[in-house]
Amino acid sequence: MLLGCIGDDFTGSSDLANTLSKQGMACVQYVGVPDGPASDDVEAGVVALKSRSIDPQEAVRQSLEALRWLQAQGCTQFFFKYCSTFDSTPEGNIGPVADALAEALDAHQIVICPAFPGTGRSIYNGHLFVNDTLLNESGMQNHPLTPMTDPDIRRWLAPQTRHAVGHVAARVVFEGATAIRNALEGEHEAGKRLIVVDALRDADLFEIGRAVDQLPLITGGSGVALGLPANFARRGQISQTGTSWRGQAGKCVALSGSCSTATRQQIAVHRQTNPTYEIDASDVIAGTLLPQTVTDWLLQADGIPLAYSSADPEIVAAVQARFGRAKGSEALESFFATLAQQLVKAGIEKILTAGGETSGAIVEGLKLQTLEIGPEIDPGVPALRGGDNLVLALKSGNFGAETYFAKAAKILGDGHV
Repeated sequence: MLLGCIGDDFTGSSDLANTLSKQGMACVQYVGVPDGPASDDVEAGVVALKSRSIDPQEAVRQSLEALRWLQAQGCTQFFFKYCSTFDSTPEGNIGPVADALAEALDAHQIVICPAFPGTGRSIYNGHLFVNDTLLNESGMQNHPLTPMTDPDIRRWLAPQTRHAVGHVAARVVFEGATAIRNALEGEHEAGKRLIVVDALRDADLFEIGRAVDQLPLITGGSGVALGLPANFARRGQISQTGTSWRGQAGKCVALSGSCSTATRQQIAVHRQTNPTYEIDASDVIAGTLLPQTVTDWLLQADGIPLAYSSADPEIVAAVQARFGRAKGSEALESFFATLAQQLVKAGIEKILTAGGETSGAIVEGLKLQTLEIGPEIDPGVPALRGGDNLVLALKSGNFGAETYFAKAAKILGDGHV
């Protein structure tokens, strides 16, 4: 294994694995830290954790455990993957994990770059944009767990880290890899360890990738990993064959816990031609709605049935005020995990999920260990094989076209876009 990656959630990890696979690396996504060694033919390994919204100290512990396993596999470079909307709180977890990994690897000039132009995420003057809108005006300010109220990544990161935060501006990035490399060195000499790097286009990400060829640690969204496989290819270290894929027959069901604007629009489009079941979070928390009730409905419904707890920000806020943020999240995650278990036991072989926390709960509930990377459904969302008779698509809340659910079901079934 050459490139060792640590993802702070399962949807983001599959996004990263998709990026690396498309660029020619034989890549496998692991669910948590594996017990044994990786297969010899794996060139990039992505250890998917569910550490984005947990206690920062626990996130650091899990990330360091993943790092040690990846080091034992022979990795020569490491990547810490977080969300392209930089989901975090003033306490962490991006800063504390980046600090800990940097210390463990004696790494400096740590690139911080959540940009992903393919899904509309760009960084200019250190500010994160979603399409043409600043992050804090994009809907992410209403995120139930990590509300993003400041678009300046430098300012948002500063209270999370023990180190000074630097910046490489877009005008430098546009000059290419050598200029980026020199700017990173300059920020390092000025005492900056974590360095936000602007990026507006895929071309910028490829140049950043080339610039960090010799650095032990890179952090960011999956976009900045675009240029990393080419570094290994130039040295003749990778096969550039990617991974193979086969579709899965049978019924497909969709489960959504995301409250993002994009997912709610996808649900609105899907329900026009397919049956949907709205899960009331209050009923789940109170125990008056059981997973079996929803399972029975999904099994009997035609088309691509969708069960969702996705709701408008005002409804989510009311539930949190009544029951508390942690209690509501834990109850819904447990509900969806049990729901997925019951569906698989009943013979369902294709599952679509929407939302990082929801996807993580479902993958953990199904006790999956490795995920094979398949064709891309939408930017950042690959088809995944979780076993001989199970395929999935784990979608970050903000990703995907309006017709995502129907499109994903088709690709899981026949493997063709």
